[in-house]
Amino acid sequence: MSAAAAFAATAVALSLAMTVAWAAVTRGAKSGWIDATWSFLVGAAGVTLALAPIQEWPAHPARQWLVAGLAALWSLRLGLHIALRTARGADDPRYAALRREWGEGWRKELFKFLQIQAAAALLLAAAIFLAAHNPAPELVWTDALGIIIVLAAIAGEGMADAQLARFRNVPSNRGAVCDTGLWGLSRHPNYFFQWLGWTGYAAIAIGVADHYPWGWAALAGPVFMYAILVHASGVPPLEAHMLRERGDAYRDYQRRVNAFWPGPPRRM
Repeated sequence: MSAAAAFAATAVALSLAMTVAWAAVTRGAKSGWIDATWSFLVGAAGVTLALAPIQEWPAHPARQWLVAGLAALWSLRLGLHIALRTARGADDPRYAALRREWGEGWRKELFKFLQIQAAAALLLAAAIFLAAHNPAPELVWTDALGIIIVLAAIAGEGMADAQLARFRNVPSNRGAVCDTGLWGLSRHPNYFFQWLGWTGYAAIAIGVADHYPWGWAALAGPVFMYAILVHASGVPPLEAHMLRERGDAYRDYQRRVNAFWPGPPRRM
């Protein structure tokens, strides 16, 4: 199989899958299923491309399986978390805000938005592919570094999600802002760790030798995720929602705690 054929087939599959998600949401399904679907799709595409026998991209089998395993673990944890949250809770406020913004034409706009998400999934799967197909003939310290980064990111994101869930399950915290644990170091620690994981794939892709210039292209993963999470569909709409819901309490939280990068809270 050629790389072009593998990527073309993956792109078509991602587009069709997001079209199915679009059809479900326009027929009444909760919009949170979009993010669950997307998380599973990125993992599935990444695993498929990582293990694909690409003729012009020789790879070390152990590295392929390690990278594929990391992608699967990340995808399953995040996808299942979002799926369970969606099944138990209300609709995603970010998509509700987009629907209000789009007005009568929301179905058409949502379709375009989800096709953009399909393209984003392909870009991230390409970063996984580049890591898995680093042709270095043996595993080296950058492979270990990348594995440690991805596993730490998965653990950190899971810890942040668990801390927020525990906070919300306490009746006396209803209407309050979670500022304990990791949420006292960053207003969006789950987003930070999600971004961090993609730097691990870049470390594996770049490696220690200079015979794989394509490895540097894997930096597109963390760069893209930072732009999306911090400046587009992550922090901005969620912060706007929290300001509407929590008002001055959230403004005080914003003054004390960094938006993205973890750090000690500021004294007021």
